[in-house]
Amino acid sequence: MDKQAVRESIIQGNTSLGIELGSTRIKAVLIDKQQKPIASGSHEWENQLIDGIWTYSLEEIWSGLQESYQHLKHEVWTLFDAELTQVGAIGFSAMMHGYMAFDKEDQLLVPFRTWRNSITAEAEKELTALFDYNIPQRWSIAHLYQAILNNETHVKDTVFFTTLAGYVHWQLTGEKVLGVGDASGMFPIDPQKKEYDSDMLEKFDQQVKGKQFLWKLKDILPTVLVAGESAGQLTEAGAKLLDPTGDLKAGIPLCPPEGDAGTGMTATNSVALRTGNVSAGTSVFAMIVLEKELKNVHPELDLVTTPAGDLAAMVHANNCSSEINAWVKLFKEFADVSGFDISIERLYEVLFKQALAGDKDCGGLLSYGYFSGENITHLSEGRPLFVRTPDSLFNLANFMRVHLYSAFGALQIGMKILVEEEQVNIDRVMGHGGIFKTEGVAQRILAAAMDTPVSLMETAGEGGAWGIALLADYLKYAKQGQNLTDYLNIQVFGSNEGIEVVPDLEDVKGFEQFAKRYATGLPIEKAAVEFLN
Repeated sequence: MDKQAVRESIIQGNTSLGIELGSTRIKAVLIDKQQKPIASGSHEWENQLIDGIWTYSLEEIWSGLQESYQHLKHEVWTLFDAELTQVGAIGFSAMMHGYMAFDKEDQLLVPFRTWRNSITAEAEKELTALFDYNIPQRWSIAHLYQAILNNETHVKDTVFFTTLAGYVHWQLTGEKVLGVGDASGMFPIDPQKKEYDSDMLEKFDQQVKGKQFLWKLKDILPTVLVAGESAGQLTEAGAKLLDPTGDLKAGIPLCPPEGDAGTGMTATNSVALRTGNVSAGTSVFAMIVLEKELKNVHPELDLVTTPAGDLAAMVHANNCSSEINAWVKLFKEFADVSGFDISIERLYEVLFKQALAGDKDCGGLLSYGYFSGENITHLSEGRPLFVRTPDSLFNLANFMRVHLYSAFGALQIGMKILVEEEQVNIDRVMGHGGIFKTEGVAQRILAAAMDTPVSLMETAGEGGAWGIALLADYLKYAKQGQNLTDYLNIQVFGSNEGIEVVPDLEDVKGFEQFAKRYATGLPIEKAAVEFLN
């Protein structure tokens, strides 16, 4: 890296900034005109279970955004001796779905209901039947309709509802818009028109006609934009909201706000047909860009879009790495009280690598890392659970391996439907997210779970914040007529196809044995939900 050249780029504003609000971390990434990350900042946070609702407060959202930006700003100063006062473009992304409803005074009507809530089963069932289209519980329209079914008084006062990314973007620009990928997790999209499906909008309005609301559904949804379209500019008030020091200048263009699925696809160059990616963190989801629509409606499969508006199948599991993180923290606590000086990063590496020494079928061990409900396995709540029989081979290697297997357990159920029943063709799958940081471990296990080669790029650890920074940078290339696929292939990735791991036959057999045990043991998890309150 030529530090002086980067410094000049920062001073002149030849950079792009991406900030993503993930489930456990808010991360900011600044990239140069070669699309390389040059500085970053982050803030750790956790959702709260309040009155049975998984939520984050508005105060947490803004303090977290400001802290991650300040950390980025400090790193820019430390590394390049430059004040961050302007950037070429900005993009915001966040965890998809959920429900943020506002009244005519722009006040939040009920606490933010995140994607993690499994409280809309009745709405899911009715809307899926009404549209003949899978509407998962976490989708924004399911939350709205469930509130209607519950006769919640706030619905009549709603004039706008959106996702977390849409909310942040609105506050910083004044624009009530949403990238098509994030919008496709609010309400079904017509992939030809790149707009909300008009027939389904009409069906919904007819369904609730008797309630005599003063709104039509389309009027309270954010406007849909595709990647490369202008989504407004940073206002004076927005600049001070993001950077209270007042250093950041207004007038910076913003790209359409996106969901973490879309930024994951962008960060892994998986927006072309027959490509896919797996994003693994608190939740895990696979996105496969489709050549044609699916033949049947499957509750395990969502239909969403890429940031460019192409149809993609999503297999989304609510739970992935939370239980692994909890156990690693326990081991760290043991190390601390025992006087062993080991960093949490080193501990993850040691434990993950130990998993590779375990039996292919995990020695008969079983775990469910369900911190919340799981739609794919039809559970409205979760209870983290570890189970073994007296003759199971209980050792550290098998213990870590079974938790890594379990992280992809629900995902594998959905992927088998996509590949075997719908016969979807996949040319390549890219992985990204924190679980892949220890080289060759989670990647190998995911390859076994999917029975498909899985590749990782060096930038996989940058995740969605880098992805939304790329979408911000893409604004200027879109003006030149370049489509998103070509931008990623030519400007960003070139010949870099990542490091590929081909599934090991014995690993695949072992995961299949675990998968059968996982399916057979689900009544244990259901009993835990029923009896452990």
